[in-house]
Amino acid sequence: MSDIADAAKRLLIGRPVRSENLGHTLLPKRVALPVFASDALSSVAYAPDEILLTLAVAGIAATTISPWVGLGVVVVLLVVVSSYRQNVRAYPSGGGDYEVATTNLGPSAGIGVASALLVDYVLTVAVSISSGAQYAASALPFLRGHEALFAVVVVVILTVMNLRGVRESGTVFAIPTYCFMALIGLLAVVGAIRYFADDLPLAESAGFEITPEAGFDQGLTGLAGAFLLARAFASGCAALTGVEAISNGVPAFRKPKSRNAATTLALLGGISATMMISILMLAQATGVKYVEDPHQLTAGGQPLPEDYNQHPVISQLAEAVFQGFTPAFVAISIVTGLILVLAANTAFNGFPVLGSILAKDGFLPRQLHTRGDRLAFSNGIITLAVAAIVLIVAFDAQVTRLIQLYIVGVFVSFTLSQLGMLRHWTRALRKEPDPKERSRMQRSRMVNGVGFVMTATVLVIVLATKFTHGAWITLLAMGVLFALMKGIRAHYVRVRAELELDDVAGARALPSRVHAVVLVSKIHKPTMRAVAYARASRPSVLEAVTVGVDAEEIADLRARWEALDLPVPLRVLDSPFREITRPVLKYVRSVRRDSPRDLVVVYIPEYVVGHWWEQLLHNQSALRLKGRLLFTPGVVVASVPWQLSSSAGQTGLEGTSPRGPRF
Repeated sequence: MSDIADAAKRLLIGRPVRSENLGHTLLPKRVALPVFASDALSSVAYAPDEILLTLAVAGIAATTISPWVGLGVVVVLLVVVSSYRQNVRAYPSGGGDYEVATTNLGPSAGIGVASALLVDYVLTVAVSISSGAQYAASALPFLRGHEALFAVVVVVILTVMNLRGVRESGTVFAIPTYCFMALIGLLAVVGAIRYFADDLPLAESAGFEITPEAGFDQGLTGLAGAFLLARAFASGCAALTGVEAISNGVPAFRKPKSRNAATTLALLGGISATMMISILMLAQATGVKYVEDPHQLTAGGQPLPEDYNQHPVISQLAEAVFQGFTPAFVAISIVTGLILVLAANTAFNGFPVLGSILAKDGFLPRQLHTRGDRLAFSNGIITLAVAAIVLIVAFDAQVTRLIQLYIVGVFVSFTLSQLGMLRHWTRALRKEPDPKERSRMQRSRMVNGVGFVMTATVLVIVLATKFTHGAWITLLAMGVLFALMKGIRAHYVRVRAELELDDVAGARALPSRVHAVVLVSKIHKPTMRAVAYARASRPSVLEAVTVGVDAEEIADLRARWEALDLPVPLRVLDSPFREITRPVLKYVRSVRRDSPRDLVVVYIPEYVVGHWWEQLLHNQSALRLKGRLLFTPGVVVASVPWQLSSSAGQTGLEGTSPRGPRF
């Protein structure tokens, strides 16, 4: 069974990689771009949709300003990218926003940033995969109604790919990412050519009318209109998610790491901004209508059929721009769905790295710091996958519901990170005498200052417009995670203090005597092995102890023990209520009480079985005893195993070599 499980593991994630090969997993820029930037690049597949459907609340007239809303998002994107280029140069260790905030603003600010980023990484996977599932259901009708199940399957596949290692998964994911960029570029170019040639067809929804919701009959006027406009801007800012992942992933780049990460950031900003504006301008030129509730659409004053299926914006644009050329439409629909799925890969690279750093600092369980067989942070990858699956199932893979929880965390980290960088440059300027270097630092501080003002403003807008729509759930999750990390850190500090050698002489002092107790239930091979092991340790006192539950069995046991003529006395503990654990505990504690400086070693014979169901039939009394004895000071529990025949070949090491198992 163990061999089969090991073979399946190797088939899925590959053979183990030696630790000294870690350098071979580093990424060149051409692979790092799709690995770390696919999230931000893919946002053009849903950020424009969110802008349009939010503005559609106020009717058709409101949607005409969507390119201007998109331009505002692009300005923020470019400022944030410029700011993070300073971050990766100043802090190339991979701590990203967490390191910046901790170093410059204190541990609490760092934990706040970390909790925000961890929550946002989980939401990145949930939103991206759910959006990809909707595109898949649009192209494949048999998936409709099963988007959540499809999304869960995709998360599992992504998890397996990332468990194989960053470089291997990045190479696989690079092809669809570059195809997406090429096809969106082709869509923009062909659309522009046809527009200027007055040959651009209208979208399938161009002839529909949008019925404004109550309170927006006059469009974007008054306070309600301004609030709706701010909400559309906040939804569009989903395009900025993923920027921070590059600052966390600097160690995965090839040398020079900082320069390559900064170049990748610049490429990300330019490509993402161009695609975002192109999509929104084409949507306006083709008359795309996109609403949250299809019943808001009418045709000739009549409601649309009940079975009307609203296609995403890019699907409508591809059908219009490539009208008459079906392969191009199909290709762009497939690649868009793929890039939305692969966008989650950004989080699969960012979350485990950040989790490892937090675990190293004692804020998360230490298991998250260790690398797996393929040099990936396997525990972090699996944790992210489980959390994302829970969200997908809870929200039924509905992007419109999930998007309300989105981007809150990332703008919290953006804002605190930029504030931390301001303090970093201010401190550095006090110590830097070189005029040329001071001039460079002042420019960097100005960039981060603008970034702080802009991200803080967006954060306020996001909180104001999305709080009641679900952002409060994100804030609650961040608060819970913050408290949890504080608690984990306090636990590790407390344990370390208790284990510290405060009295070296006392710590090295030997016990006065060793009192060995062999627990006996029956006279058989495991008992004889336990007695032999105990005698081999040459304790000061050695005795066998059994619990008297049945008088006839005890009489038989005593007779057989005496017949063996062992130099070990047998003590029978009374148990009028037929208990096993309590009498043993009471006796061991009495030995400790009578001789506090003695060490008591309790030898417990145990069966080693090969199947899980056999474990249910054996060792239950031993497990209970060990669990209770471990809490008794001055007592050592020694488990003496006896391997039954069913346990043969269960170590997982049979038939293996340094290169792995032999198939």
